[in-house]
Amino acid sequence: MTITYFTKFYDTAEQAAAAAQHYAWLAAHAKPLRQPTLRVIGPTSLTVERIQGRHAAVEDLPRLARLLGDTHGAAWVSDLHQARLEPPHHSGDGASLGDYLHPREAALRERHRQGYLPTHSALTAMLTLLRTTAEGPAAFYKDSNLRNFLITEDDTVFAVDPDDLTLAPFAYDLAKLITSLLLTYGPLPEQSVGEALVAYNEAAACHDGQLGTTNRDRLDDFLALHAVLTAPYVGRHGYGRPAPPITSRTCRDHH
Repeated sequence: MTITYFTKFYDTAEQAAAAAQHYAWLAAHAKPLRQPTLRVIGPTSLTVERIQGRHAAVEDLPRLARLLGDTHGAAWVSDLHQARLEPPHHSGDGASLGDYLHPREAALRERHRQGYLPTHSALTAMLTLLRTTAEGPAAFYKDSNLRNFLITEDDTVFAVDPDDLTLAPFAYDLAKLITSLLLTYGPLPEQSVGEALVAYNEAAACHDGQLGTTNRDRLDDFLALHAVLTAPYVGRHGYGRPAPPITSRTCRDHH
């Protein structure tokens, strides 16, 4: 089979360098996550292997949840056991992962300005929710939406697009995957979401028992955050379904 490549261009050299560093960090510390081969690092571009495959679908959720749990656990053992969710984490191999709180606080304030959080009270509730989730061991977030997975004909899963890489609590990136499935395919069976969380926790706990403790209330907190943070993309990028309702217990208690 002939291997082909494609080149992704970035607006700045700094963005390209950061993406290359993130790719290398994932290759070193998140080994269960398979990435396409990186061939060339240009001044403002990355050239990578072109993967022929389909995007993730609802039926892939349990398997991808297990993969994410395994990957986050491996990264914690390899490097992130030294990290906290705030401040940014600077790895010994030169990569830098942004902190959890500050970029998301800024994004929530922008959603308020854009009208997705229509009142100051709604903004305050979401900022409070974000801060309550900034606890526990540090995993990472790489925007695990369904389009950042490619599944080949032989059922191999590849993770693509290492541009966004920050610290995050365990299961926060699982919630992004679930949110992207909801926005693409509509409501998911409650059993499927529960099974995905169990699979994620079991895989993470194989690396250390304290890593597999995310409960459904906390997952709902993450889903509520993602519902707001992804709101501008509804109607674009394949997100044709309405945004899921905000069901976080913490938000309900705040009001």
